[in-house]
Amino acid sequence: MDIVWAHFDTSEIDYRESFYALYLNQANKVLGIKKISKCGITSTLVDVRIILQAALLCNATGFIVSHNHPSENLRPSPEDFKMTKKIKDASDLLSIRLLDHLILTSTEHLSFADEGYL
Repeated sequence: MDIVWAHFDTSEIDYRESFYALYLNQANKVLGIKKISKCGITSTLVDVRIILQAALLCNATGFIVSHNHPSENLRPSPEDFKMTKKIKDASDLLSIRLLDHLILTSTEHLSFADEGYL
């Protein structure tokens, strides 16, 4: 979890959304982390092709996506669920496992996997 938080800009985490992907090998060792987008106060744009392109380029077998909620509300929005399903469906076609989707605030996080959303 610390590796994900370390990539978010602490001066922006409470007011601007960002989206990252963390890529893993078969042994769940980190291959890399990529900023997918950095946008506005209430949303961020995510292009699934960019997420999966990076996964293919680093030979990842799994990945975790994460984004922050500047509102400090950890509850996933309908858009969060829709985006997660889109990412999961696309990654399943390539046999690359979406292991989790984390929503962060500056002090807490929510895991889709732990909540049974994945």
